[in-house]
Amino acid sequence: MEKLNCTQLKQELFNLLNQEALKRGKFVLSSGKESNYYLDGRIITLSPQGGYLVANIILDMLKDEALDAIGGPTLGADPIVGALAAVSYINRHPVNTFIVRKQAKEHGTQQQVEGPALKKGSRVVLVDDVATSGKAILEAKQALDKIGVIAEKAIVIVDRNQGAAENLAKAGLKLESIFKITDFGLG
Repeated sequence: MEKLNCTQLKQELFNLLNQEALKRGKFVLSSGKESNYYLDGRIITLSPQGGYLVANIILDMLKDEALDAIGGPTLGADPIVGALAAVSYINRHPVNTFIVRKQAKEHGTQQQVEGPALKKGSRVVLVDDVATSGKAILEAKQALDKIGVIAEKAIVIVDRNQGAAENLAKAGLKLESIFKITDFGLG
């Protein structure tokens, strides 16, 4: 398989999102708001092609960053971080990943942040599939703040342009996205 450049990877991912993940109609979002479209990122991130594309694009976006790990809120980030771990290892630049539970588990180690241990002062980047208000990313950042882990950037596949960037900025997080919903002629 020939290695594609980032522009080619993004075009392939755009086509995949547009064909497989973007649904038009009436939908109620997790925020309770109604929308005339729904983007189901997990259809893409749980596919071999989509996982590969997303991981390579995000790793390219972060190639100049000094960071200790990449992770995000369950469930949207779960397949993304799995792909990131595998692809980073294959590319000989392994990066640890983690998942932030909605709340600490009540058994075992009772952790809220799962994965290789993050030390106080670790620098991380948060990822998720889609950002609307940014609530899931904010909750993940709050869990990291409690253990002294520093998150200053979040990357999503698609920003719905509905306040996430502004909400995250108030919490000290810069939001970057591979695509904006306007790239799909919506929003």
